[in-house]
Amino acid sequence: MALNLKTLKKMVSSIVNTRPDEIGCDDCFAQLDQFAELVLAGKNAAEAMPLVQDHLDRCMDCREEFEALLRALRAQNAAAA
Repeated sequence: MALNLKTLKKMVSSIVNTRPDEIGCDDCFAQLDQFAELVLAGKNAAEAMPLVQDHLDRCMDCREEFEALLRALRAQNAAAA
C-alpha cells in the first residue's frame, strides 16, 4: 500500500504532536458520559477533563461518538421536559 503525501504528513504530525500524558480511545470513551454531563450542566468540561478534550480535538472517531451521545442526551432531556 503506497502512502500519499497528505496521509504521510498527517501521520508525521500525529507523531510529532503526541503528548506523554494523552489518553487513548478506550480511556476517552470510558469518560465520555461524564464529559457530556458536564457540558449539559453548562460546566467547563474542557477545564475539568483536559485529557478528554485534548483527545476529542485529535480523534475524529471519538469526537463523532461524543457528539452523538450529546445529541441523544439532549433529545432525552427535551422529551422529559
